Amino acid sequence: MKRTLFSLLALFSLLTAAADEGMWLPSLIASRIDDMRAKGFRLTAEDIYSINRASMKDAVVLFDGGCTGELVSPEGLLLTNHHCGYDAIQRHSTVEHDYLTHGFWARSRQEELPNKGLNVRFLVRMEEVTDRIAAGETPEEIIRRAEAEGEGYKASVEQMYYGDQQFLFLYEQFDDVRLVAAPPSSIGKFGGDTDNWIWPRHTGDFSVFRIYASKENKPAAYSPDNVPYRPKKYFTISTKGFREGDFTMIYGFPGNTQEYILSDAAEYIATQSDPAKIAIRDGRLEIIARAQESDPALRIHYAAQRATIANAWKKWQGEVLGLTRRKTVETKRQREEAFARENSRGAELLREMKAEYQRIMTPYFAREITVETLRALPAKYTDEERAEAVFPARRETERELFRWLFGEYARRCPAQYQVPVFLDGVARSGSPETFAEEVFEEVWAGAETPLSDSLRNGSKRMLDHITWLLGTDRLRNLTSRRLNDLYRGYVHELRTTWPDHPYYPDANLTLRVAYGAIAGYEYADGEYHTPLTTLDGIIAKDNPEIYDYDIPQALRDLYASKDYGRWGVEIDGRRTVPVCFLASNHTTGGNSGSPVLNARGELIGINFDRTWRSTMSDIAFDPTICRNIAVDIRYVLFVMDRIGGAGYLLREMKIK
Repeated sequence: MKRTLFSLLALFSLLTAAADEGMWLPSLIASRIDDMRAKGFRLTAEDIYSINRASMKDAVVLFDGGCTGELVSPEGLLLTNHHCGYDAIQRHSTVEHDYLTHGFWARSRQEELPNKGLNVRFLVRMEEVTDRIAAGETPEEIIRRAEAEGEGYKASVEQMYYGDQQFLFLYEQFDDVRLVAAPPSSIGKFGGDTDNWIWPRHTGDFSVFRIYASKENKPAAYSPDNVPYRPKKYFTISTKGFREGDFTMIYGFPGNTQEYILSDAAEYIATQSDPAKIAIRDGRLEIIARAQESDPALRIHYAAQRATIANAWKKWQGEVLGLTRRKTVETKRQREEAFARENSRGAELLREMKAEYQRIMTPYFAREITVETLRALPAKYTDEERAEAVFPARRETERELFRWLFGEYARRCPAQYQVPVFLDGVARSGSPETFAEEVFEEVWAGAETPLSDSLRNGSKRMLDHITWLLGTDRLRNLTSRRLNDLYRGYVHELRTTWPDHPYYPDANLTLRVAYGAIAGYEYADGEYHTPLTTLDGIIAKDNPEIYDYDIPQALRDLYASKDYGRWGVEIDGRRTVPVCFLASNHTTGGNSGSPVLNARGELIGINFDRTWRSTMSDIAFDPTICRNIAVDIRYVLFVMDRIGGAGYLLREMKIK
């Protein structure tokens, strides 16, 4: 009896959305509004999401297909993270005009820089279409009809709860998005990979763009005749500050969570998948770091690539740490045992799911290793790359990357799933590294590369074969078609067996609301982390000998003079500038750039990260340690005004 009671309590604790847990669909936010208001929210569900009048959703965009941005002026001015705009900033940077290092501040609309291929999407509406699909209407038909409703409309049908519900998401896409401002990387990426996912944090992770439209305010391809977009809604900015415990809300596009997965999948992530991918990226990062240290041009060239590789690399390390310390696998296993005792249909589903996991783990692991190694290498170098002055200097770095990744593929990919062309090449040449040299020389030469083509085509065929084995091409997570069907029934049983417990669908890059509070946390026994950092912490870390900690002299001068203007505040008897803060909102990748709002729906910060152990929240949210990290809007405005000399941009905004 005691064991059953303990197991049920464990089950309830995992099923119940805790005070700050959840990624809620905006169109259904009315079901959460009482809880939000009890925690301090002062507005209504209609203020958050409405299709009849302007609401917060009209001030939030999906930025560049993987981040979030928010509108802050009636002239299309948009804020997002520096790391979300990083590719655009890098593409405009040269050794002569190094915007990554020195920052960029357009002094007029004419100086704002267009970005080919960069777009933003506003959500027009979302609606459940489960019944329409059950009645025989296909998702393609639903999408086609929706996109015909307006100019620049894009639509998708997305699954919730593994397909137990289906929703249409209709967007308006704008393709003329121009870079307006970016701080120096020593502010926007302060701390670099060392501080990534870490608290305390002192990163001014923001960049500024502007959306342009036709004179009719409609989506349009880039043209000098386009004008700034006039949004239905933009956020008021609050500089009044906050206290620990104050309500916060995040509105954005979280990318991928797996809150309902079984212990089998959590164990695979913590003990097999993440450790292997971390080790592979260890080597890539070491090779790239040496190249960057050897040549300023290589530093710029590899900047975005290194940041992309390092971001997931460090995230996976925190995920393993969090899952291990919080004993997530064990807790999930207890939940499964309790559920099986309570629900006979659930017990049968669990048996089938665990059997399916055993079937798919090895081929899925092979897929992950192939993607991390062979598929991470260039198939060829373009004419544009050949024209770059840095091209000859890259040769030895690229050769070393080929050698490392071929070796890792040979060592880690299960033998039965290795590409036949690869196996033949290694057997003929004597080692993976020697074969890598042979393939690299063909690719580098830029001529026809039959060996490289054969290898790439072979790896694609193997990935296609694994996809066939798994029965689905939705392979962001360890899954299969059969497993997805079983999860649909499993989650349905959970929701019907305990209907009074709140459930939310896993993140899938659709617009969501998360809410919580400004909150510190106990990192370790006797070590409490307060939820705010300041300019004093930046100065303490400042080191001119380390690129990621070498702040602009202007920032040192402002600190010395304390000439902070309206952005200075008194904290514990000293005058300083707030920089970053912690909150307990449930976030993940894709929430980068999301607006952090106070109880009145005013912008107080820009979300950009989580604490290291919080990365486990993709699998299991723990309200005691899971925290999101945001840059304080007062620091954003301070940098724009006092470092960038871009006070003219502030005049567009509504600042309180």
